[in-house]
Formats: sequence, structure tokens, C-alpha cells
Amino acid sequence: MQNNLQGGNPVFRNGILTIDYQMQTVYVKEEEVHVTPIEYKILCLLAKNLGRVLTHTHITKEIWGSFLEGDIASLRVHVATVRKKIEKKDNLNKCIKTHVGIGYWMVKQEERTVQ
Repeated sequence: MQNNLQGGNPVFRNGILTIDYQMQTVYVKEEEVHVTPIEYKILCLLAKNLGRVLTHTHITKEIWGSFLEGDIASLRVHVATVRKKIEKKDNLNKCIKTHVGIGYWMVKQEERTVQ
């Protein structure tokens, strides 16, 4: 796992997932994956808090700037879509986990070679 946010290299790597903050692009196995602006924000928020569980409330406030009870359902849909996009390339790459009733977190993944 490599997280190079300092030193002028704004690239996050976690296993086969790469986020280029400067270009605002997401890659899985070095192949670009199209994500919507909200999906990108969710990925960046989870990546910047790698290993920490973020509550539904915290995530929705960070993404939408407010929290309404209905936002949790919308958040679930967005997270499910992100998972499909980044995990479709590799079923072993389960980097976004659900903490039931609490929120989500991104798991540290081992470095793997691209095949």
C-alpha cells in the first residue's frame, strides 16, 4: 500500500486501486475506471481515511454538505455502484467494507502485481 499525498506526488495506491488526485481519475489494474463526481468524492474520502470507519452521517455531510435521513439510502446506492466499478476487475479486491449500522471504511490492501 502506498499513499503519496506529500512530496508533490498526489497519488493514492491501495492494492490494484489507484487514485490520481491531480488528474481526478481512478484506475484499477492501471485501467481507468469512469466514476461520477459523487463516486469520486466517496472514494477520495474513504482513501484519505484509510483503515478508519466513517459513519453514514460523516460521509453524507462531507459529500453533500448536510445530512438528512434519506441521504443514507442514496449513499448506499452510490457505494454499491463504486464497489461494482472497482471490484469488477478483481473479485478479490474487496477494499470497501461495510460496518453494519455505522458506515464504511477502506481496507488496506497488499501490493499486487498487475496481470
